[in-house]
Amino acid sequence: MNTILVTGGTGFLGSNLCSRLISEGNRVICVDNNYTGRLHNIVGIVNHPNFRFIEHDICEPLNVNDEKIDQIYNLACPASPPAYQGNYSIKTTKTCVLGAINMLELAKKHNATILQASTSEVYGEPLVHPQIESYRGNVNPIGIRACYDEGKRCAESLFFDYCRHEGVDIKVIRIFNTYGPNMDPNDGRVVSNFICQALSGQDITVYGEGTQTRSFCYVDDLIEAMIRMMNSEKGFTGPVNTGNPGEFTIKELAEKVVAKIGGSSKVVYKDLPKDDPTQRRPDITLAKTKLNWEPHIQLDEGLDKTIEYFKTQINLFKKAE
Repeated sequence: MNTILVTGGTGFLGSNLCSRLISEGNRVICVDNNYTGRLHNIVGIVNHPNFRFIEHDICEPLNVNDEKIDQIYNLACPASPPAYQGNYSIKTTKTCVLGAINMLELAKKHNATILQASTSEVYGEPLVHPQIESYRGNVNPIGIRACYDEGKRCAESLFFDYCRHEGVDIKVIRIFNTYGPNMDPNDGRVVSNFICQALSGQDITVYGEGTQTRSFCYVDDLIEAMIRMMNSEKGFTGPVNTGNPGEFTIKELAEKVVAKIGGSSKVVYKDLPKDDPTQRRPDITLAKTKLNWEPHIQLDEGLDKTIEYFKTQINLFKKAE
């Protein structure tokens, strides 16, 4: 049995990961300050004898002295623009940078393997399509999204420096758009927004003309990639793109959601937010080669599963005034 620490463990990805790790017989230590995470997401495992929850902000050092940690998944960080912009922008950068340092120090102390959940946002507004891991990006380091994008880029830098100079066993993945159960109905991400708007009878809000593209990966596929990366051969650090290479326009996504849910919702268009990328699609050749991984759940099936989940959560959705 491995003892595995997951930061951001009550969040969307973290809670799904914790549940999967528990189901496979691991000891799981879930760490979160519940800023964007929700205790509801771990209600099914919170009383499991191999599960432990620690309420903690990883901007502060974390000491775990009563048990040996084998693996650390560093997922903690607000990941939707409404959560990481505005008044929380400085805290977001701190979570990325100070959090990475604190978790790397913990990994060093325990001689644990540590995985960094990085992001496709490190590619910025890409001039290469689809994006490959060697692409260095086209970024705005001073824009309203920079707290997240640059925070994640700095975290990657820290991980590789700790690997080179401190001998820490690291793994880095770059996560593209992911969706599925345990998303917060109010997190402002496009899939949750569209589904909750349609379920509550609101019009679907598309920013810009809806021609910007995204690649949507169902959460179960992403968790599988994450676990395979953590357990990949020693010395294979990545970074590795993890996402579904199927590419859809935002308008196509909106139309799919309306068709599946029905009702009176129409698609309405508003101004495009600043620094919103026009296209995103991962090249997953490296994941296929090194991890023997590719996603299996395509968008229609994943949306059906996600819609069923949000039907149980729609009472929490805050309708636009």
